[in-house]
Amino acid sequence: MKLVANLVCVFTCLTAVACDRVYVHPFNLFSFNKSTCEELENLVQEGKKTFFPVSIESQTTPAYEDDLNNNVKLETMSLSISGRQKLSYLKDLVYVLGARFYSELRESQRGQNLLLSPNSMYGSLVSFYLGASNQTATDLQGLLGFVTPSGDPDCTSRVDGHKVLSTLRTIESLLVKNRDEELLSSKMLYLFSAPGVPLSKSFVHDLVPSADALYVRAIDFTNPGEATKHINAFVEAKSGGRSKHLLTDLDPATNLLFAVDVHLAGNVKKALRLKEPHEFWVDSNTKVLVPGMSVTGTFKYKTDTSKTFAVIEAPISKNAVLVLMQPIDGNDLDKIEAELPLQSSAWLQDLSPRHIKLTLPELTIEGSSDLQELLTDMKLPALLGKEANLSKISDANLTVGKVITKAFLKLSSDGADGADQPEDPATQKEDLVLLEVMLNKPFLLAVFEEKSKAMLFLGRVTNPLNSV
Repeated sequence: MKLVANLVCVFTCLTAVACDRVYVHPFNLFSFNKSTCEELENLVQEGKKTFFPVSIESQTTPAYEDDLNNNVKLETMSLSISGRQKLSYLKDLVYVLGARFYSELRESQRGQNLLLSPNSMYGSLVSFYLGASNQTATDLQGLLGFVTPSGDPDCTSRVDGHKVLSTLRTIESLLVKNRDEELLSSKMLYLFSAPGVPLSKSFVHDLVPSADALYVRAIDFTNPGEATKHINAFVEAKSGGRSKHLLTDLDPATNLLFAVDVHLAGNVKKALRLKEPHEFWVDSNTKVLVPGMSVTGTFKYKTDTSKTFAVIEAPISKNAVLVLMQPIDGNDLDKIEAELPLQSSAWLQDLSPRHIKLTLPELTIEGSSDLQELLTDMKLPALLGKEANLSKISDANLTVGKVITKAFLKLSSDGADGADQPEDPATQKEDLVLLEVMLNKPFLLAVFEEKSKAMLFLGRVTNPLNSV
């Protein structure tokens, strides 16, 4: 299986973490220790407390929702040696699975714009891992890439999902730690259950740290059209109008629906809006005119050894970088997509400073994925299907309708108009040769958190006019 091969590559590259210190197997950074296992046994003996969510049509905010969201606090964590090790290990596991999801989506959405958030997709699966028991929990742990080094089937061979969600959230906190910057980020989590389905209080509480806000409501799924309408209106209202049309359809047998909605909007630093529309070739015969921007400065750049593609890195804040990958020398996007790097760090390797004039379209792009459909396409339909054991979420027999991860990315100029701009004084040297890079045909993009080098968004732009 491709995933196993990819994970072996990742594990091989990560075994040297903190080589100047006592070696700790990466798995053990996230596993339960013996004392925690004892605490878990006590919690099981105490029983599971549940509650019934209020209706989605309720005009008042339920007290439990207020309590949950009052506890949401996104803070920048101080990274210890262990924390840095966790980030280094986890970011590649996230990317491997995200790249595999991307490969599935590119086949089903060939020729279309595509955007996903590897962090959100991985975090959604971790959330279900927290609610899973027995073989379902084991299978989800394997999909997430955590293979115990000992093979012993005791508690310490299990991954602590809380540690994983906390590390994912640390990456997101690093992205937005300077809130005075022109970088707007939000992450909303929604959990909808059928009336009469009790939800575990501890499970819902465990989800709190993974988003800026968490909403838990009850809705009747037996009328799919009405349920879809109510959920879409609810999500649009809670997102302040930023997120529309979360759902297009529903299975009337559904009694649980999970959705994560992540937004990021930023400016390409020092970029100016073009006075004239930017030409973009959708294919060799089709040209569209789109709003564009241009920026001149020193950027990191490379072409691959086979001269198939070029990569350029441009900052969009102190903590986020935009990486753009475009085919060159007559190659097409399909060839690049088919050979996506096995590690996220490969996107950033071997880049060298170059004096560049970069021209690209302004972008507003979004994508929505159903993890249940993706797992079915990957021949893993049982993981979140009717056979799944999700007893830590509810005592009821759950039928998960959808597990939606929605991603939205907006990139624009600093706001000024003009085809030309004064150059950075640091680049005004006679011996510098200006390289012109124009993104005027389909390309790939990724957004990385600068410190951890974790990939937050991965996408494809085939037509900027079809962004939303």
